[in-house]
Amino acid sequence: MGRAFEYRRAAKEKRWDKMSKVFPKLAKSITMAAKAGGVDPEMNSALRTAISNAKAENMPKDNIEKAVKRASGKDAAAFSEINYEGKGPHGSLIFVETATDNTNRTVANLKMTFNKNGGEIVQTGSLEFLFARKAVIQFKKEPAMDIDEIELDLIDHGLEELSVNDETIYIQGEFTAFGTLTSAVEKLGVAGFKANLERIPTSPVELSEEQIKEVEALIDKLEDDEDVQAVFTNIA
Repeated sequence: MGRAFEYRRAAKEKRWDKMSKVFPKLAKSITMAAKAGGVDPEMNSALRTAISNAKAENMPKDNIEKAVKRASGKDAAAFSEINYEGKGPHGSLIFVETATDNTNRTVANLKMTFNKNGGEIVQTGSLEFLFARKAVIQFKKEPAMDIDEIELDLIDHGLEELSVNDETIYIQGEFTAFGTLTSAVEKLGVAGFKANLERIPTSPVELSEEQIKEVEALIDKLEDDEDVQAVFTNIA
């Protein structure tokens, strides 16, 4: 999948290694999925995927169960999924996905973070066409797996690219194939796979290591925000 894909993978894994931050975000995803489609994972594919993502990050079972139960509680917050777009240092473009119960708080915090780190929020819709939305799934490669057979099977379910790195299989397809690809991976018997809709830059920019560090400093600050679920950039 090339350097750009490997950069995104390495950067994301590094940032999401902060368990104290990732668990609340995963819990929110679980609660939102359960509230939208019901608390039974067998009947709610979005909830199954959210739980699988949580298990892949070693989120404790009790935390997962609490997040599911929270969806049916009387005090369950009503979250809105809102996207924000911005410019960062050195011509970088940044797409931020949030889940919030207070949009005024969220936009104020994001504006402050962008402004303090060499960036600015731009009008919604200004950058969306510069990112392609893709289904991205990853799971551990087991010794008995036949990669060629898996690839052939998944092509029928929307697979565009498949690669293997460090004993991990990475799958990418059109965002419209997210459901069918996820179901196909489930049928492989894979435990604890990660599945997300990601935004891949259509015209990635090349930056120096020092410039990348400045952009990553902004991304780290954005991801520290409790309302931010995911951050995407156009760095190659």
